Amino acid sequence: MINHSSTLPLEDLDFASNSEANLNRNPVSLLEAQMSELTAAKGSPSSGIFELCEGSFFTFPYKDEQTRTVYLKRVISRSSSVFGRGTIVIRVECACRHCLPNQCNWQGKELVLKLTFPIETRVSESMFMDRCKELAQGEHAWVLNHLPNIYCSFDIPFRIGLPQDSFKKEFEDGDEMRVMRGTIQEELKALSSLKTAKEYAQVFCDIVQCHHWVRKCAQIFHRDISKGNFMVREKDGRKYGVLNDWDLAIWINNEHAKPTSLIRTGTRPYVAHEQQSVHWKGPHRYRHDLESLFYVMLLLVCLYSSPNKKVSHFEDKEFRIEEWHRWNDESLRRTKICVIYAAPFTPPVSPFFSGFRPWLTKLQGRLRRGLHNMGDYAIEAAKQEASQADTLPTFDTETLGGHFSCEQIAMILHMFNNEQLTTYGLEWQKTLERLSCNQQQK
Repeated sequence: MINHSSTLPLEDLDFASNSEANLNRNPVSLLEAQMSELTAAKGSPSSGIFELCEGSFFTFPYKDEQTRTVYLKRVISRSSSVFGRGTIVIRVECACRHCLPNQCNWQGKELVLKLTFPIETRVSESMFMDRCKELAQGEHAWVLNHLPNIYCSFDIPFRIGLPQDSFKKEFEDGDEMRVMRGTIQEELKALSSLKTAKEYAQVFCDIVQCHHWVRKCAQIFHRDISKGNFMVREKDGRKYGVLNDWDLAIWINNEHAKPTSLIRTGTRPYVAHEQQSVHWKGPHRYRHDLESLFYVMLLLVCLYSSPNKKVSHFEDKEFRIEEWHRWNDESLRRTKICVIYAAPFTPPVSPFFSGFRPWLTKLQGRLRRGLHNMGDYAIEAAKQEASQADTLPTFDTETLGGHFSCEQIAMILHMFNNEQLTTYGLEWQKTLERLSCNQQQK
């Protein structure tokens, strides 16, 4: 039980947006002490006062100017973040007065309430998922097993006259207004719920396939590939890898793809090394998400000796992987460069995850060769520019000249310990068949 002695109405809450000075506090502890609830069936969702704790109720705006109420059961996760940017996930169940017994459309579902505090112009996660659902028909329906299931979404603005208005006036376009955004979603299981290394391998394979489909078919970049966003869905006796948390996603080739925040997106230990440079200005590329996937895998299999147990003694003196969650961007950027260009690359994989070693070495090799080629291309391009020549062919920076493409990742991840993993969709299977034929011909 979480108890607090004082509360404030939700409308009196304020969340500083892009100013970070002295705001590194846990947003949950502040929110829990200040959030309010609508106690009547009608009216503003911020009209009541209560303590947000296990055993309380939360009422929020629903479709057609209605409201719904959920019972708060347990806080599942709370991110330590700059005040106003942390995400809170709470297990809930429907507690609406208007829901008749055995007739609630959420009855029997395992639900969570997810609260975030994005800038008001950011596209909601539910909009991205609605687009995916529209396209996931027929042979594409498989991807729904690997995406979050969102039942509803709502925004609650903060009232005018609070400190974020002052920040906006002070910094003009450099500061952005925020809202409280909530979603009711299906509860998913953490990676630690898996039992075997092969189950982990299948989850990684699932998520790469899902990520590729969403990029190609729905034209969406995820932009926050991290261990916390790799989840598991158990359905019909099977386990599926789910790419969760699309709050930082953007549309590709769209005006929404322009940065909507002056702060880099992503989770620091997993961000692509290029994006951690103070000189990086974008754009976000497909290979950045794939590089993040490499770091998720690296940290998982090196830091954990089993699904729920961390390695007690680290043998990694070269890359100090155990320190990555504490380092700043520049330290991580330099270390990741060392990881990428190490030859030979010998990651300290724990025995439980030993089957991942070939995956890591192959992924690192492709990333290294691709970046080498991009660097060589930049040198040649500079020479030609100086000589005013124009004979150099184009270089695919999206996939590092094809070395770090989805097709190449597929060839690595579709087998684990000499066992075939499950693949979905005709395109993915045809890609594997084509690449296999090409290798045999060589």
